[in-house]
Amino acid sequence: EHDGKPLGPMAASSWLCIYPRGFRQLLLYVKNHYNNPVIYITENGRDEFNDPTLSLQESLLDTDRIDYYYRHLYYLETAIRDGVNVKGYFAWSLLDNMEWESGFSLRFGLVFVDYKNDLKRHPKLSAHWFKNFLKKS
Repeated sequence: EHDGKPLGPMAASSWLCIYPRGFRQLLLYVKNHYNNPVIYITENGRDEFNDPTLSLQESLLDTDRIDYYYRHLYYLETAIRDGVNVKGYFAWSLLDNMEWESGFSLRFGLVFVDYKNDLKRHPKLSAHWFKNFLKKS
């Protein structure tokens, strides 16, 4: 927040403001103020509400998640080019899961978990995008 206003749009969680430029700014701050330590980004992702009224096909069309990763990875790359010592990056999360505070009401995963159908897994559009991104990198 700046002056009590979010810097970007909010995700489903009340604590998750989407501000990709801030990702780079934070990494540069750590580099410049903490002797450029090795950094592993262990969780980076966005959530959406679990909407049981959506069809399976609708649930797999997570274009907002693709946009989130595209922008965050762009700023991560620019931070690395600026000398930030990032050695690892982990998307949050591979699968939809149980979040401690929210139970199953939120979905962070690149893969949709069908809670009503024996926990069957279905790759979301973002999983296919991420796979192609990794192949090109």
